[in-house]
Amino acid sequence: MANFFRDNPDLLFHLQHPLMQKIVELKERNFADKAQFDYAPIDFNDAMDSYEKVLEVIGEICGDIIAPNAENVDNEGVQIVNNEVVYAKGTQENIDALVKAGLMGITLPRKYEGLNFALVPYIMAADIVSRADAGFVNIWGLQDCAETINEFGDDDQKERFLKRISNGETAAMALTEPDAGSDLQAVQLKASFNETENKWYLNGVKRFITNGDGHISLVLARSEEGTSDGRGLSMFIYDRANKAVTIRRTENKHGIKGSPTCEIVFKDAPAELVGTRRMGLIKYVMALMNGARLGIGAQSVGISEAAYREAIVYAKERKQFGKPIIQFPAVYEMIARIKAKLDASRSLLYETCRTVDIYKTYMHISEERSLTNEEKAEMKYFQKQADFFTPLLKGMASEYCNQNAYDSLQIHGGSGFMKDYPIERIYRDARITSIYEGTTQLQVVAAIRGVTTDAFLNKIREYEEIPLKDELIPYNNILKGMTEEYAKTVKLVLETKDNEYLDFHARRLVEMAGHIIMGYLLLFDTERDERFLASADVYIKMVKAENIARAEYISNSSIDDLKFFR
Repeated sequence: MANFFRDNPDLLFHLQHPLMQKIVELKERNFADKAQFDYAPIDFNDAMDSYEKVLEVIGEICGDIIAPNAENVDNEGVQIVNNEVVYAKGTQENIDALVKAGLMGITLPRKYEGLNFALVPYIMAADIVSRADAGFVNIWGLQDCAETINEFGDDDQKERFLKRISNGETAAMALTEPDAGSDLQAVQLKASFNETENKWYLNGVKRFITNGDGHISLVLARSEEGTSDGRGLSMFIYDRANKAVTIRRTENKHGIKGSPTCEIVFKDAPAELVGTRRMGLIKYVMALMNGARLGIGAQSVGISEAAYREAIVYAKERKQFGKPIIQFPAVYEMIARIKAKLDASRSLLYETCRTVDIYKTYMHISEERSLTNEEKAEMKYFQKQADFFTPLLKGMASEYCNQNAYDSLQIHGGSGFMKDYPIERIYRDARITSIYEGTTQLQVVAAIRGVTTDAFLNKIREYEEIPLKDELIPYNNILKGMTEEYAKTVKLVLETKDNEYLDFHARRLVEMAGHIIMGYLLLFDTERDERFLASADVYIKMVKAENIARAEYISNSSIDDLKFFR
Protein backbone atom coordinates (compact mmCIF):
# COMPACT_ATOMS: atom_id res chain seq x y z
CA MET A 1 0.00 0.00 0.00
CA ALA A 2 1.43 3.37 -1.05
CA ASN A 3 1.21 6.39 1.22
CA PHE A 4 2.08 9.73 -0.36
CA PHE A 5 2.53 11.39 3.03
CA ARG A 6 4.66 8.77 4.73
CA ASP A 7 6.93 8.14 1.73
CA ASN A 8 7.97 11.82 1.68
CA PRO A 9 9.78 12.89 4.88
CA ASP A 10 10.04 16.47 3.58
CA LEU A 11 6.33 16.95 4.32
CA LEU A 12 6.64 16.02 7.98
CA PHE A 13 9.73 18.23 8.18
CA HIS A 14 7.74 21.28 7.07
CA LEU A 15 4.76 20.32 9.23
CA GLN A 16 7.04 20.37 12.28
CA HIS A 17 8.38 23.89 11.70
CA PRO A 18 8.93 25.77 15.00
CA LEU A 19 6.35 28.42 14.08
CA MET A 20 3.60 25.78 14.07
CA GLN A 21 3.15 26.05 17.84
CA LYS A 22 2.14 29.70 17.54
CA ILE A 23 -0.11 28.95 14.57
CA VAL A 24 -1.90 26.09 16.31
CA GLU A 25 -2.42 27.99 19.57
CA LEU A 26 -3.88 30.95 17.69
CA LYS A 27 -6.09 28.76 15.53
CA GLU A 28 -7.39 26.79 18.51
CA ARG A 29 -7.93 29.89 20.71
CA ASN A 30 -5.98 28.14 23.46
CA PHE A 31 -7.94 24.93 22.79
CA ALA A 32 -11.30 26.33 23.80
CA ASP A 33 -13.25 23.81 21.66
CA LYS A 34 -12.16 20.80 23.73
CA ALA A 35 -15.13 21.23 26.09
CA GLN A 36 -17.66 21.24 23.23
CA PHE A 37 -16.30 18.85 20.59
CA ASP A 38 -14.91 15.43 21.45
CA TYR A 39 -12.58 15.52 18.43
CA ALA A 40 -11.07 18.91 19.29
CA PRO A 41 -7.44 18.79 20.49
CA ILE A 42 -6.61 19.35 24.14
CA ASP A 43 -3.14 20.80 23.52
CA PHE A 44 -0.52 21.52 20.86
CA ASN A 45 0.80 17.94 20.68
CA ASP A 46 -2.73 16.59 20.32
CA ALA A 47 -3.42 19.03 17.47
CA MET A 48 -0.21 18.08 15.66
CA ASP A 49 -1.06 14.41 16.12
CA SER A 50 -4.44 15.07 14.50
CA TYR A 51 -2.78 16.86 11.58
CA GLU A 52 -0.40 13.98 11.07
CA LYS A 53 -3.10 11.30 11.24
CA VAL A 54 -5.33 13.12 8.73
CA LEU A 55 -2.40 13.62 6.36
CA GLU A 56 -1.66 9.90 6.66
CA VAL A 57 -5.22 9.12 5.61
CA ILE A 58 -4.97 11.53 2.66
CA GLY A 59 -1.59 10.04 1.74
CA GLU A 60 -3.07 6.56 1.71
CA ILE A 61 -6.08 7.56 -0.40
CA CYS A 62 -3.76 9.33 -2.84
CA GLY A 63 -1.40 6.36 -3.10
CA ASP A 64 -4.05 3.64 -3.33
CA ILE A 65 -6.96 5.35 -5.14
CA ILE A 66 -6.31 8.78 -6.68
CA ALA A 67 -2.91 8.09 -8.31
CA PRO A 68 -3.97 4.71 -9.77
CA ASN A 69 -7.10 6.37 -11.21
CA ALA A 70 -5.23 9.30 -12.78
CA GLU A 71 -4.50 7.79 -16.21
CA ASN A 72 -8.06 6.54 -16.76
CA VAL A 73 -9.48 9.86 -15.60
CA ASP A 74 -7.22 11.67 -18.07
CA ASN A 75 -8.45 9.42 -20.89
CA GLU A 76 -12.14 9.51 -19.93
CA GLY A 77 -12.47 13.22 -19.15
CA VAL A 78 -15.92 14.64 -18.38
CA GLN A 79 -19.33 14.69 -20.07
CA ILE A 80 -22.47 16.82 -19.98
CA VAL A 81 -25.61 14.74 -19.40
CA ASN A 82 -28.99 16.43 -18.90
CA ASN A 83 -27.32 19.78 -18.25
CA GLU A 84 -25.09 18.35 -15.52
CA VAL A 85 -21.37 17.55 -15.55
CA VAL A 86 -20.64 13.87 -15.11
CA TYR A 87 -17.17 13.17 -13.79
CA ALA A 88 -15.01 10.30 -14.96
CA LYS A 89 -15.60 7.11 -12.98
CA GLY A 90 -12.24 7.45 -11.22
CA THR A 91 -12.93 11.05 -10.25
CA GLN A 92 -16.16 10.08 -8.53
CA GLU A 93 -14.32 7.29 -6.71
CA ASN A 94 -11.76 9.83 -5.53
CA ILE A 95 -14.43 12.21 -4.25
CA ASP A 96 -16.33 9.42 -2.51
CA ALA A 97 -13.17 8.23 -0.73
CA LEU A 98 -12.28 11.70 0.54
CA VAL A 99 -15.83 12.53 1.61
CA LYS A 100 -16.16 9.19 3.41
CA ALA A 101 -12.92 9.99 5.26
CA GLY A 102 -14.33 13.38 6.31
CA LEU A 103 -11.73 15.37 4.38
CA MET A 104 -13.88 18.24 3.14
CA GLY A 105 -14.09 21.54 5.00
CA ILE A 106 -10.68 20.90 6.52
CA THR A 107 -10.07 24.49 7.63
CA LEU A 108 -13.66 25.36 8.55
CA PRO A 109 -14.67 25.89 12.19
CA ARG A 110 -16.06 22.88 14.02
CA LYS A 111 -19.44 24.55 14.46
CA TYR A 112 -19.79 24.20 10.68
CA GLU A 113 -18.72 20.55 10.89
CA GLY A 114 -15.20 21.27 9.70
CA LEU A 115 -11.93 20.13 11.24
CA ASN A 116 -10.73 23.67 12.14
CA PHE A 117 -7.25 22.83 10.81
CA ALA A 118 -4.63 25.48 10.24
CA LEU A 119 -3.86 26.36 6.64
CA VAL A 120 -0.48 24.57 6.63
CA PRO A 121 -1.85 20.99 6.88
CA TYR A 122 -4.60 21.82 4.37
CA ILE A 123 -2.09 23.14 1.83
CA MET A 124 0.06 20.09 2.57
CA ALA A 125 -2.93 17.91 1.70
CA ALA A 126 -3.25 19.82 -1.59
CA ASP A 127 0.48 19.24 -2.21
CA ILE A 128 -0.06 15.48 -1.74
CA VAL A 129 -3.25 15.30 -3.84
CA SER A 130 -1.56 17.26 -6.65
CA ARG A 131 1.24 14.72 -6.81
CA ALA A 132 -1.37 11.99 -7.25
CA ASP A 133 -3.49 13.82 -9.85
CA ALA A 134 -3.09 17.54 -10.54
CA GLY A 135 -6.46 17.72 -12.26
CA PHE A 136 -8.37 16.24 -9.34
CA VAL A 137 -7.02 18.77 -6.86
CA ASN A 138 -8.98 21.43 -8.78
CA ILE A 139 -12.21 19.74 -7.71
CA TRP A 140 -11.28 18.86 -4.12
CA GLY A 141 -9.31 22.06 -3.52
CA LEU A 142 -12.13 24.42 -4.45
CA GLN A 143 -13.40 23.96 -0.92
CA ASP A 144 -11.26 27.12 -0.64
CA CYS A 145 -14.44 28.95 -1.65
CA ALA A 146 -15.84 28.08 1.76
CA GLU A 147 -13.17 30.24 3.36
CA THR A 148 -14.47 33.27 1.46
CA ILE A 149 -17.99 32.60 2.69
CA ASN A 150 -16.61 32.09 6.20
CA GLU A 151 -14.75 35.42 6.02
CA PHE A 152 -17.40 37.60 4.40
CA GLY A 153 -20.78 35.83 4.51
CA ASP A 154 -23.42 36.49 7.15
CA ASP A 155 -24.20 33.99 9.91
CA ASP A 156 -27.17 32.53 8.05
CA GLN A 157 -25.11 31.94 4.88
CA LYS A 158 -22.34 30.33 6.88
CA GLU A 159 -24.79 28.02 8.63
CA ARG A 160 -26.49 26.94 5.40
CA PHE A 161 -23.57 26.67 2.97
CA LEU A 162 -20.49 25.78 5.00
CA LYS A 163 -21.97 22.62 6.48
CA ARG A 164 -22.84 21.44 2.99
CA ILE A 165 -19.24 21.83 1.87
CA SER A 166 -17.97 20.09 5.01
CA ASN A 167 -20.25 17.19 4.11
CA GLY A 168 -18.91 16.79 0.61
CA GLU A 169 -20.59 19.22 -1.76
CA THR A 170 -18.32 20.82 -4.35
CA ALA A 171 -17.70 24.49 -5.09
CA ALA A 172 -16.68 26.82 -7.91
CA MET A 173 -15.64 30.43 -8.37
CA ALA A 174 -17.24 32.01 -11.42
CA LEU A 175 -15.14 35.05 -12.28
CA THR A 176 -13.91 34.92 -15.89
CA GLU A 177 -16.03 35.92 -18.90
CA PRO A 178 -15.41 35.79 -22.67
CA ASP A 179 -14.28 39.45 -22.62
CA ALA A 180 -13.02 39.58 -19.03
CA GLY A 181 -10.09 37.30 -18.33
CA SER A 182 -7.17 38.95 -16.57
CA ASP A 183 -9.10 42.25 -16.60
CA LEU A 184 -11.85 41.38 -14.13
CA GLN A 185 -12.93 45.02 -13.97
CA ALA A 186 -14.55 44.34 -17.36
CA VAL A 187 -16.99 41.74 -15.94
CA GLN A 188 -20.48 42.30 -17.39
CA LEU A 189 -22.62 39.46 -15.98
CA LYS A 190 -25.55 41.40 -14.58
CA ALA A 191 -26.97 41.20 -11.07
CA SER A 192 -30.45 42.73 -10.73
CA PHE A 193 -32.34 43.24 -7.50
CA ASN A 194 -36.08 42.55 -7.47
CA GLU A 195 -37.46 44.73 -4.69
CA THR A 196 -40.85 43.00 -4.68
CA GLU A 197 -39.27 39.61 -4.06
CA ASN A 198 -36.30 41.02 -2.11
CA LYS A 199 -34.06 38.82 -4.22
CA TRP A 200 -31.08 39.11 -6.60
CA TYR A 201 -31.04 37.54 -10.08
CA LEU A 202 -28.03 36.87 -12.33
CA ASN A 203 -27.95 37.03 -16.13
CA GLY A 204 -24.97 36.52 -18.40
CA VAL A 205 -22.13 34.19 -19.39
CA LYS A 206 -19.08 32.92 -17.52
CA ARG A 207 -16.21 31.14 -19.28
CA PHE A 208 -13.28 28.94 -18.22
CA ILE A 209 -14.97 28.12 -14.90
CA THR A 210 -13.18 25.30 -13.09
CA ASN A 211 -15.69 22.78 -11.77
CA GLY A 212 -18.35 25.12 -13.13
CA ASP A 213 -21.15 22.71 -12.21
CA GLY A 214 -20.21 22.78 -8.53
CA HIS A 215 -22.99 22.70 -5.96
CA ILE A 216 -22.14 26.13 -4.57
CA SER A 217 -20.63 28.90 -6.72
CA LEU A 218 -19.19 32.29 -5.86
CA VAL A 219 -20.08 34.60 -8.74
CA LEU A 220 -18.64 38.03 -9.55
CA ALA A 221 -21.34 40.19 -11.13
CA ARG A 222 -22.10 43.82 -11.98
CA SER A 223 -24.66 44.99 -9.47
CA GLU A 224 -24.48 48.74 -10.11
CA GLU A 225 -26.08 50.06 -13.28
CA GLY A 226 -24.08 52.59 -15.29
CA THR A 227 -20.70 51.44 -13.96
CA SER A 228 -17.84 50.04 -16.01
CA ASP A 229 -15.08 49.40 -13.49
CA GLY A 230 -14.40 47.29 -10.40
CA ARG A 231 -16.41 49.59 -8.14
CA GLY A 232 -19.63 48.34 -9.70
CA LEU A 233 -19.02 44.66 -8.95
CA SER A 234 -20.38 42.56 -6.11
CA MET A 235 -19.99 38.94 -5.01
CA PHE A 236 -22.89 36.46 -4.99
CA ILE A 237 -23.58 32.87 -3.97
CA TYR A 238 -25.40 30.73 -6.53
CA ASP A 239 -26.88 27.39 -5.43
CA ARG A 240 -26.98 24.69 -8.12
CA ALA A 241 -30.21 23.38 -6.60
CA ASN A 242 -31.99 26.32 -8.27
CA LYS A 243 -31.25 24.83 -11.71
CA ALA A 244 -31.10 28.24 -13.37
CA VAL A 245 -27.78 27.77 -15.17
CA THR A 246 -27.13 26.15 -18.55
CA ILE A 247 -23.81 24.42 -19.09
CA ARG A 248 -23.06 25.46 -22.65
CA ARG A 249 -19.97 23.26 -22.93
CA THR A 250 -16.93 21.83 -21.20
CA GLU A 251 -13.57 22.79 -22.70
CA ASN A 252 -11.40 20.19 -24.46
CA LYS A 253 -8.16 21.03 -22.69
CA HIS A 254 -4.45 20.33 -23.14
CA GLY A 255 -4.19 18.97 -19.58
CA ILE A 256 -6.02 18.52 -16.24
CA LYS A 257 -8.69 16.72 -18.27
CA GLY A 258 -10.50 15.22 -15.29
CA SER A 259 -11.29 18.71 -14.00
CA PRO A 260 -14.34 20.14 -15.81
CA THR A 261 -13.77 23.64 -17.22
CA CYS A 262 -17.17 25.03 -18.18
CA GLU A 263 -18.82 27.81 -20.11
CA ILE A 264 -22.04 28.52 -18.27
CA VAL A 265 -25.06 30.75 -18.89
CA PHE A 266 -27.01 32.35 -16.05
CA LYS A 267 -30.63 33.13 -16.90
CA ASP A 268 -32.66 34.75 -14.14
CA ALA A 269 -30.60 32.72 -11.69
CA PRO A 270 -31.49 33.53 -8.06
CA ALA A 271 -28.46 34.43 -5.96
CA GLU A 272 -27.46 35.83 -2.58
CA LEU A 273 -25.28 38.88 -2.03
CA VAL A 274 -22.10 38.20 -0.06
CA GLY A 275 -21.04 41.00 2.25
CA THR A 276 -21.38 44.55 0.95
CA ARG A 277 -22.29 45.76 -2.54
CA ARG A 278 -19.46 47.15 -4.68
CA MET A 279 -16.80 45.22 -2.75
CA GLY A 280 -16.88 42.12 -4.97
CA LEU A 281 -13.63 42.73 -6.83
CA ILE A 282 -11.97 45.25 -4.54
CA LYS A 283 -12.07 43.06 -1.45
CA TYR A 284 -13.67 39.64 -1.83
CA VAL A 285 -12.17 38.47 -5.12
CA MET A 286 -8.73 39.60 -3.99
CA ALA A 287 -9.06 37.40 -0.89
CA LEU A 288 -10.44 34.55 -2.98
CA MET A 289 -7.68 34.83 -5.58
CA ASN A 290 -4.91 34.96 -2.98
CA GLY A 291 -6.23 31.74 -1.49
CA ALA A 292 -6.42 30.21 -4.96
CA ARG A 293 -2.86 31.30 -5.76
CA LEU A 294 -1.64 29.60 -2.61
CA GLY A 295 -3.48 26.51 -3.83
CA ILE A 296 -1.80 26.72 -7.25
CA GLY A 297 1.52 27.01 -5.43
CA ALA A 298 0.71 23.70 -3.71
CA GLN A 299 -0.42 22.19 -7.00
CA SER A 300 2.84 23.27 -8.64
CA VAL A 301 4.91 21.72 -5.87
CA GLY A 302 2.92 18.48 -6.05
CA ILE A 303 3.46 18.28 -9.82
CA SER A 304 7.18 18.96 -9.34
CA GLU A 305 7.29 16.13 -6.80
CA ALA A 306 5.61 13.76 -9.27
CA ALA A 307 7.97 14.83 -12.09
CA TYR A 308 11.02 14.36 -9.87
CA ARG A 309 9.96 10.86 -8.82
CA GLU A 310 9.23 9.80 -12.39
CA ALA A 311 12.65 11.07 -13.48
CA ILE A 312 14.45 9.15 -10.72
CA VAL A 313 12.64 5.88 -11.40
CA TYR A 314 13.18 6.04 -15.16
CA ALA A 315 16.84 7.14 -14.94
CA LYS A 316 17.64 4.23 -12.63
CA GLU A 317 15.88 1.66 -14.81
CA ARG A 318 16.86 2.85 -18.29
CA LYS A 319 20.25 1.55 -19.44
CA GLN A 320 22.30 2.91 -22.31
CA PHE A 321 25.91 2.14 -23.23
CA GLY A 322 25.96 -0.55 -20.57
CA LYS A 323 24.86 1.44 -17.50
CA PRO A 324 21.81 3.23 -16.05
CA ILE A 325 21.46 6.71 -17.49
CA ILE A 326 21.40 8.24 -13.99
CA GLN A 327 25.16 7.67 -13.95
CA PHE A 328 25.72 10.13 -16.81
CA PRO A 329 26.54 13.73 -15.74
CA ALA A 330 24.10 15.23 -18.24
CA VAL A 331 21.29 13.29 -16.55
CA TYR A 332 22.25 13.45 -12.89
CA GLU A 333 22.77 17.20 -13.14
CA MET A 334 19.22 17.58 -14.49
CA ILE A 335 17.84 15.48 -11.65
CA ALA A 336 19.78 17.48 -9.05
CA ARG A 337 18.39 20.72 -10.48
CA ILE A 338 14.84 19.33 -10.47
CA LYS A 339 15.24 18.40 -6.81
CA ALA A 340 16.76 21.78 -5.91
CA LYS A 341 13.90 23.68 -7.57
CA LEU A 342 11.37 21.35 -5.94
CA ASP A 343 12.85 21.84 -2.46
CA ALA A 344 13.13 25.61 -2.94
CA SER A 345 9.51 25.80 -4.15
CA ARG A 346 8.24 23.76 -1.22
CA SER A 347 10.15 25.92 1.26
CA LEU A 348 8.62 29.08 -0.21
CA LEU A 349 5.18 27.42 -0.23
CA TYR A 350 5.19 26.71 3.49
CA GLU A 351 6.92 29.96 4.44
CA THR A 352 4.11 31.79 2.63
CA CYS A 353 1.48 29.51 4.12
CA ARG A 354 2.65 30.16 7.67
CA THR A 355 2.43 33.92 7.18
CA VAL A 356 -1.10 33.64 5.78
CA ASP A 357 -2.08 31.32 8.63
CA ILE A 358 -1.03 33.84 11.27
CA TYR A 359 -2.52 36.97 9.76
CA LYS A 360 -5.81 35.29 8.77
CA THR A 361 -6.23 33.83 12.24
CA TYR A 362 -5.62 37.23 13.82
CA MET A 363 -8.22 38.63 11.43
CA HIS A 364 -10.81 36.12 12.67
CA ILE A 365 -9.84 36.75 16.28
CA SER A 366 -10.34 40.48 15.74
CA GLU A 367 -14.01 39.74 14.96
CA GLU A 368 -14.35 38.05 18.37
CA ARG A 369 -12.43 40.53 20.53
CA SER A 370 -10.13 43.54 20.32
CA LEU A 371 -6.55 42.72 19.46
CA THR A 372 -3.75 43.99 21.66
CA ASN A 373 -1.33 46.48 20.14
CA GLU A 374 1.26 43.71 19.89
CA GLU A 375 -1.22 41.45 18.09
CA LYS A 376 -2.20 44.24 15.70
CA ALA A 377 1.46 44.82 14.86
CA GLU A 378 2.00 41.10 14.28
CA MET A 379 -1.06 40.84 12.06
CA LYS A 380 0.10 43.83 9.99
CA TYR A 381 3.62 42.39 9.69
CA PHE A 382 2.46 38.97 8.51
CA GLN A 383 -0.25 40.36 6.22
CA LYS A 384 2.29 42.55 4.46
CA GLN A 385 4.62 39.61 4.01
CA ALA A 386 1.79 37.41 2.71
CA ASP A 387 0.77 40.10 0.21
CA PHE A 388 4.21 40.03 -1.40
CA PHE A 389 5.06 36.36 -0.93
CA THR A 390 1.81 34.99 -2.43
CA PRO A 391 2.38 36.27 -6.00
CA LEU A 392 6.09 35.43 -5.69
CA LEU A 393 5.19 31.87 -4.72
CA LYS A 394 2.64 31.44 -7.48
CA GLY A 395 5.00 32.84 -10.11
CA MET A 396 8.17 31.02 -9.07
CA ALA A 397 6.64 27.66 -8.14
CA SER A 398 4.56 27.40 -11.32
CA GLU A 399 7.49 28.27 -13.56
CA TYR A 400 9.71 25.74 -11.76
CA CYS A 401 6.92 23.19 -12.05
CA ASN A 402 6.91 23.63 -15.82
CA GLN A 403 10.70 23.42 -16.00
CA ASN A 404 10.78 20.31 -13.84
CA ALA A 405 8.13 18.53 -15.88
CA TYR A 406 9.99 19.49 -19.07
CA ASP A 407 13.31 18.15 -17.75
CA SER A 408 11.72 14.96 -16.42
CA LEU A 409 10.17 14.27 -19.81
CA GLN A 410 13.53 15.01 -21.45
CA ILE A 411 15.17 12.41 -19.22
CA HIS A 412 12.60 9.90 -20.45
CA GLY A 413 13.59 10.67 -24.04
CA GLY A 414 11.21 9.37 -26.70
CA SER A 415 9.41 7.24 -24.13
CA GLY A 416 8.32 10.36 -22.28
CA PHE A 417 6.50 11.56 -25.38
CA MET A 418 4.34 8.43 -25.32
CA LYS A 419 1.23 7.92 -23.22
CA ASP A 420 2.77 4.74 -21.79
CA TYR A 421 4.50 6.83 -19.11
CA PRO A 422 2.85 9.11 -16.51
CA ILE A 423 5.26 11.94 -17.27
CA GLU A 424 3.40 12.63 -20.54
CA ARG A 425 0.27 13.50 -18.52
CA ILE A 426 2.24 15.28 -15.79
CA TYR A 427 3.93 17.46 -18.43
CA ARG A 428 0.56 18.46 -19.90
CA ASP A 429 -0.96 19.11 -16.48
CA ALA A 430 1.96 21.34 -15.46
CA ARG A 431 1.42 23.85 -18.24
CA ILE A 432 -1.72 25.43 -16.80
CA THR A 433 -0.12 26.35 -13.47
CA SER A 434 1.62 29.42 -14.86
CA ILE A 435 -1.55 30.55 -16.65
CA TYR A 436 -4.66 30.29 -14.49
CA GLU A 437 -5.44 32.26 -11.32
CA GLY A 438 -3.29 34.99 -12.88
CA THR A 439 -0.49 34.37 -15.35
CA THR A 440 3.15 34.64 -14.32
CA GLN A 441 3.17 38.08 -15.91
CA LEU A 442 0.31 39.19 -13.65
CA GLN A 443 2.06 37.73 -10.59
CA VAL A 444 5.01 39.95 -11.50
CA VAL A 445 2.68 42.97 -11.60
CA ALA A 446 1.57 42.12 -8.06
CA ALA A 447 5.05 41.23 -6.79
CA ILE A 448 6.95 44.20 -8.24
CA ARG A 449 5.67 46.33 -5.34
CA GLY A 450 7.79 44.12 -3.14
CA VAL A 451 10.76 45.36 -5.16
CA THR A 452 9.89 49.05 -5.37
CA THR A 453 8.91 49.37 -1.68
CA ASP A 454 11.97 47.42 -0.50
CA ALA A 455 9.67 44.82 1.11
CA PHE A 456 11.70 41.97 -0.39
CA LEU A 457 15.00 43.63 0.47
CA ASN A 458 13.91 44.23 4.06
CA LYS A 459 12.87 40.59 4.43
CA ILE A 460 16.19 39.46 2.99
CA ARG A 461 17.99 41.68 5.52
CA GLU A 462 16.02 39.93 8.27
CA TYR A 463 17.15 36.57 6.90
CA GLU A 464 20.77 37.76 6.86
CA GLU A 465 20.68 38.22 10.64
CA ILE A 466 19.50 34.68 11.43
CA PRO A 467 22.43 32.63 12.86
CA LEU A 468 23.68 29.67 10.83
CA LYS A 469 26.11 26.83 11.41
CA ASP A 470 29.71 27.55 10.47
CA GLU A 471 29.59 25.25 7.45
CA LEU A 472 26.71 27.27 5.99
CA ILE A 473 28.43 30.66 6.30
CA PRO A 474 30.01 30.43 2.79
CA TYR A 475 26.54 30.05 1.28
CA ASN A 476 25.30 32.96 3.36
CA ASN A 477 28.16 35.05 1.99
CA ILE A 478 27.14 34.15 -1.57
CA LEU A 479 23.58 35.26 -0.84
CA LYS A 480 24.81 38.49 0.74
CA GLY A 481 26.78 39.25 -2.41
CA MET A 482 23.71 38.51 -4.51
CA THR A 483 21.68 40.84 -2.29
CA GLU A 484 24.06 43.74 -2.84
CA GLU A 485 23.95 43.15 -6.57
CA TYR A 486 20.15 43.01 -6.45
CA ALA A 487 19.90 46.27 -4.46
CA LYS A 488 22.27 47.99 -6.89
CA THR A 489 20.27 46.75 -9.90
CA VAL A 490 16.95 47.87 -8.43
CA LYS A 491 18.40 51.32 -7.77
CA LEU A 492 19.65 51.50 -11.36
CA VAL A 493 16.16 50.82 -12.73
CA LEU A 494 14.30 53.08 -10.30
CA GLU A 495 16.63 56.01 -10.96
CA THR A 496 15.28 56.23 -14.51
CA LYS A 497 11.87 57.20 -13.06
CA ASP A 498 10.31 55.54 -16.10
CA ASN A 499 7.38 53.20 -15.40
CA GLU A 500 7.58 51.46 -18.76
CA TYR A 501 11.27 50.72 -18.19
CA LEU A 502 10.43 49.35 -14.73
CA ASP A 503 7.68 47.16 -16.20
CA PHE A 504 10.09 45.92 -18.86
CA HIS A 505 12.57 44.68 -16.23
CA ALA A 506 10.00 43.77 -13.57
CA ARG A 507 10.18 40.02 -14.04
CA ARG A 508 13.96 40.04 -13.91
CA LEU A 509 13.93 42.02 -10.66
CA VAL A 510 11.23 39.89 -9.04
CA GLU A 511 13.05 36.69 -9.96
CA MET A 512 16.33 38.05 -8.58
CA ALA A 513 14.61 38.70 -5.25
CA GLY A 514 12.89 35.31 -5.38
CA HIS A 515 16.16 33.50 -5.95
CA ILE A 516 17.74 35.10 -2.88
CA ILE A 517 14.71 34.47 -0.66
CA MET A 518 14.43 30.83 -1.73
CA GLY A 519 18.16 30.39 -1.26
CA TYR A 520 17.88 31.57 2.33
CA LEU A 521 14.88 29.34 2.99
CA LEU A 522 16.89 26.34 1.82
CA LEU A 523 19.72 27.35 4.15
CA PHE A 524 17.29 27.50 7.08
CA ASP A 525 15.99 24.05 6.12
CA THR A 526 19.58 22.79 6.06
CA GLU A 527 20.17 24.34 9.49
CA ARG A 528 17.40 22.09 10.81
CA ASP A 529 18.26 19.00 8.71
CA GLU A 530 21.48 18.40 6.77
CA ARG A 531 19.74 16.35 4.08
CA PHE A 532 18.81 19.64 2.38
CA LEU A 533 22.46 20.61 1.93
CA ALA A 534 22.71 19.18 -1.59
CA SER A 535 19.69 21.17 -2.78
CA ALA A 536 20.93 24.32 -1.06
CA ASP A 537 24.33 23.97 -2.72
CA VAL A 538 22.92 23.28 -6.19
CA TYR A 539 20.24 25.97 -5.95
CA ILE A 540 22.37 28.81 -4.59
CA LYS A 541 25.13 28.27 -7.14
CA MET A 542 22.58 27.97 -9.94
CA VAL A 543 20.67 31.15 -9.09
CA LYS A 544 23.86 33.12 -8.46
CA ALA A 545 24.70 32.62 -12.13
CA GLU A 546 21.14 33.47 -13.15
CA ASN A 547 21.12 36.68 -11.10
CA ILE A 548 24.45 37.76 -12.58
CA ALA A 549 22.95 37.31 -16.05
CA ARG A 550 19.85 39.34 -15.16
CA ALA A 551 21.88 42.12 -13.57
CA GLU A 552 24.20 42.31 -16.57
CA TYR A 553 21.27 42.39 -18.99
CA ILE A 554 19.72 45.30 -17.08
CA SER A 555 22.97 47.22 -16.72
CA ASN A 556 23.58 46.94 -20.47
CA SER A 557 20.11 48.16 -21.42
CA SER A 558 18.57 51.61 -21.55
CA ILE A 559 15.19 53.22 -22.02
CA ASP A 560 16.01 53.77 -25.69
CA ASP A 561 16.30 49.98 -26.17
CA LEU A 562 12.57 49.56 -25.61
CA LYS A 563 11.87 50.69 -29.17
CA PHE A 564 13.30 47.38 -30.43
CA PHE A 565 10.66 45.40 -28.52
CA ARG A 566 7.55 47.43 -29.25
